Amino acid sequence: MLLEEVLEALDGELISGGRACLRTDFPACFAADLMSEVLAFCAPGALLVTGLTSVQSVHTADVADLKGIVFVNNKRPAAEVLQLAAQREIPVLATGHTMFSACGILFGRGLKPARKT
Repeated sequence: MLLEEVLEALDGELISGGRACLRTDFPACFAADLMSEVLAFCAPGALLVTGLTSVQSVHTADVADLKGIVFVNNKRPAAEVLQLAAQREIPVLATGHTMFSACGILFGRGLKPARKT
């Protein structure tokens, strides 16, 4: 699923990343607020859905080789988080949906779970 499709599906807002990132293709997504869960179980290349807006979410996405982050519940990260995401070239979206509904919407549109095998 392309990032622009994720934006549309979640009524989201791109808060970090340029127009070029809208063509980023995600094979799957993973949802968690515990970054240790992401590191242990998430496959590379996925979209991270989380409510954790600290720099740890960006560091985790970078280490786990994730290609984007969606912050749920209308949460907005601090400027330092967005700066780090821009430096790491990780697009960041925000949505008003809860984590549960965001995952349901994305799953309903065909996005698969990003689980390490």
